[in-house]
Amino acid sequence: MTEHKKDIDEVSGVETTGHSWDGIKELNNPLPRWWLYVFYASIVWAIGYMIFMPAIPSLPGMGVNNTPGLRGHSDRAQVAQEVAELRSGRSEAASQLVTASLSEIENDLTLQQFALAMGESAFGDNCATCHGAGGRGAKGYPMLADDIWLWDGTLEGIETTLRHGIRHTDDPDTRRNSMPAYGRDGMLTPKEIDDLVQYVLNLSGREADQAAIDRAAPIFATQCVTCHGADGKGNRQLGAPNLTDHEWLFGGEPRDIQQTIYSARNAHMPAWQGRLDDPTIKALAVYVHSLGGGEK
Repeated sequence: MTEHKKDIDEVSGVETTGHSWDGIKELNNPLPRWWLYVFYASIVWAIGYMIFMPAIPSLPGMGVNNTPGLRGHSDRAQVAQEVAELRSGRSEAASQLVTASLSEIENDLTLQQFALAMGESAFGDNCATCHGAGGRGAKGYPMLADDIWLWDGTLEGIETTLRHGIRHTDDPDTRRNSMPAYGRDGMLTPKEIDDLVQYVLNLSGREADQAAIDRAAPIFATQCVTCHGADGKGNRQLGAPNLTDHEWLFGGEPRDIQQTIYSARNAHMPAWQGRLDDPTIKALAVYVHSLGGGEK
């Protein structure tokens, strides 16, 4: 029998595995003892874990998903208990929201912080789809992160809007107004609408055709002053926007203004009363109020 001759590396004096690549030989060094100890300890830990904790999948037909373990631990039961405790705590705080007035909520730091957290969560679930995260708004959806309001921007006013919505067909207390579709319904000619566009541009301090402004002045006085006022600053009791600033719900470019006058884009907002409970509506009012800096 031929004895296998060990291949010893000349430099290190260590036996090789016999593998080599590009002239580089693989040394057959033993694993470090610390690594072996950690490996063996991991095996012992895994066995102990399988004994004391739910770990080993059960066979089909046994009626359970896995062995329960000697410790009887259940993440699902623990989470359910924590959720129940959280709901209990929230329910207590929510009951305080029901009995407290909006001003009392804002003056009570603990209640205010709870309302803001609850309102932020409810806003993300119900309002952010239209108004955007943080109330940044979008074309056709008002920005809530400023202090410019079509309607009442106080705490009570925001709560009213949340409860009853805007132009909500099934709520008699909804906030309601209606801008006429001057072009679509044939109330004004296209030329008169073009002149009104120039008039509105001039109201907001932009360059406009003076001849068109002069022609549109009597039209504005008879058709628009009732809601927007002679100075164009609007009327929040009617939800009529201020035409002298640079905030535009449907866009402030001439084409946008022309389209609004022509077809009257009367947007709607849901009435959340009946969909959300009273604590949630109050919390939403506090949260939305905080986004715009808080109108008194």
